[in-house]
Amino acid sequence: MMDYETLRVIWWLLVGVLLIGFAITDGFDLGVGALLTLVGKTDNERRVLINTIGPHWDGNQVWFITAGGAIFAAWPLIYATAFSGFYLALMLTLAALWMRPLGFDYRSKIDNAKWRQTWDWLLFVGGLVPALIFGVAFGNLLLGVPFEMDNHLKATYTGSFFGLLTPFALLSGAVSVAMLMMHGATWLQMKTDAQLRSRAEKVAMIFALATSALFALAGLWVGFGLDGYTITSLVDGAAPSNPLTKTVETVAGGWLHNYGQYPWMMVAPALGVVSPLFVALLSLKRLAGWAFVASALSLGGIILTAGFSMFPFLMPSSTLINASLTIWDSTSSYLTLSIMFWVAMVFVPIVLTYTAWSFYTMRGRVRESQIIEQSHSLY
Repeated sequence: MMDYETLRVIWWLLVGVLLIGFAITDGFDLGVGALLTLVGKTDNERRVLINTIGPHWDGNQVWFITAGGAIFAAWPLIYATAFSGFYLALMLTLAALWMRPLGFDYRSKIDNAKWRQTWDWLLFVGGLVPALIFGVAFGNLLLGVPFEMDNHLKATYTGSFFGLLTPFALLSGAVSVAMLMMHGATWLQMKTDAQLRSRAEKVAMIFALATSALFALAGLWVGFGLDGYTITSLVDGAAPSNPLTKTVETVAGGWLHNYGQYPWMMVAPALGVVSPLFVALLSLKRLAGWAFVASALSLGGIILTAGFSMFPFLMPSSTLINASLTIWDSTSSYLTLSIMFWVAMVFVPIVLTYTAWSFYTMRGRVRESQIIEQSHSLY
């Protein structure tokens, strides 16, 4: 039997896997949506782009839903605090995500240019806004979230929506937008041909270089411009969850300490900086499949960098730093984590199998001629 401390670390890893899975799968959906009006110049071209993701977007959403459910089950204090603090941002994200199914289903129902252009811009919003907000949220986690907690472990958010839009948080949002648009462009390289593929290759190179540069800039800012958090009291990984029993302090460059203690973690930021450069090179060489793999490694490296930098913190508090939430004091009970672990061992492989099967079944490129010939059976 696994002990409580081990289960807490395992669930940190599992949630990380789910977030990376969501970024890699649903990330290219969001990227294609954000690129819809940039890469697609005509109505038929935009229909081609939509049909490259049409068979996959709803299945890819499973990763998002599963990650949300896992956070609720494994880290209830994180879930409650995030919803109270990021409520408006989360509502904006959900509203933007709603635009996708509506746009996919209704865009081509009416053969009217203005109608379709309106849905094209709504699909653009549905791809860009979530990508931006996800990045801004991660930026605020590194900065520290303004919340406090009373003796009954009730969290109270002390900030405002516009207080989340700080320069570093917006830079983090720009990293997220650039990397997902890069990812969407690498997907389009694999799934389109002719002029669409050429445009996607050029766009992928631009956003790959932007991703590498912005991520490197964010890393320098974290290392030399932000204070990190560190636990100064003894940690009992097997103790019941109570974030108020520890002491925390902020330290200049504190988010870099884990890399000194565990040098192997440097693999993550290295992937975040170098892999996008390979995306640009592979796109130039027209090696679409390998460009997509390099893009996926970029996303994984960037997300892992945030996780490795903050470990063991999950949601630091900038208002009451001792109330900062970590993997040691914000998890569910041992029984809950144990049951959920075995549930995950069954259902995560099922999700992986379904995802792989759907991608294999729907392999191949979508061509403009197919859109013209099957105009009534495709998006």
